[in-house]
Amino acid sequence: MTALSERQTEPARRLPAVLRARVGAYVALTKPRIIELLLVTTVPAMMLAARGWPSLSLLLLTLLGGTLAAGAANVFNCYFDRDIDRLMHRTQKRPLPMGVISPRSALMFGAVLTVSSIALLAATTTLLAAALAAGAIFYYAVLYTMVFKRHTRRSTEFGGVPGAAPVLIGWAAVTGSLDWPAVVVFGIVFCWQMPHFWALAMRFKADYARADVPMLPVVTSELSVGRQTVAWSWVTVAVSLLLWPVGYGQGIGLGYTVAAAALGAWFIVEAHRLLRRIARGGDTKPMQLFHVSISYLALLSVAIIVDAIV
Repeated sequence: MTALSERQTEPARRLPAVLRARVGAYVALTKPRIIELLLVTTVPAMMLAARGWPSLSLLLLTLLGGTLAAGAANVFNCYFDRDIDRLMHRTQKRPLPMGVISPRSALMFGAVLTVSSIALLAATTTLLAAALAAGAIFYYAVLYTMVFKRHTRRSTEFGGVPGAAPVLIGWAAVTGSLDWPAVVVFGIVFCWQMPHFWALAMRFKADYARADVPMLPVVTSELSVGRQTVAWSWVTVAVSLLLWPVGYGQGIGLGYTVAAAALGAWFIVEAHRLLRRIARGGDTKPMQLFHVSISYLALLSVAIIVDAIV
């Protein structure tokens, strides 16, 4: 091959790599790891509503619609938070702060995902599921990102509403309505978010302070955060145990309750360990609770699924 032909084919070789990088940047805007965690709670809600396995097509379409909706909310979050993200070490390499994607392109991408998710859920599941998805996108993108996160120490509590919305969307996709078991599972996920996100915020406290974001660990003492973390861990477990009497007619029984109690004990013990480390001073290791909280929610979701099937 001559030098000329090599120079001519070089751009063609680079094109796939550039395209992959571009697609990867758009995917990164949707925060796929967060979406995975949200979808973990959609499946057990759907199975409770269906008292077993819903149809495979309904399950897959609901998960796809939920993925698009959560992705849309996260894209808008990246768009509105691009000034904050530039200041935080944890987020400054996201596509918008790095200039890989323009703000206008990100905004258009979020709009496309929003319309796609709502249209898909409305056409293939129920209008209530589509309306809940639309409400969750608006709440997270506008109310949480633009108002609560920047102006109140209670942003995590306010942000817990859209974070637990996939439960309601999943239930509504099956039944076209809402019922008390869905409310209880929503409550579990809502309460769980406080210990989960405060542990993360403790780890990146300096980042939030640098960006002037009034997360609880920034504006109050570690001891206060630790105590509130323990309190919300207890509340999470208490709400999880309510699912037995409330969800008995949906197939929830003793198996789930034993699992919820055991997992809850693990979660609470880890929260108390964090509080003890805070009281003693030194390295508080908040990410230990953060990782335990993820495992707790995932395993609790499995327990709901197993009981709904069995």
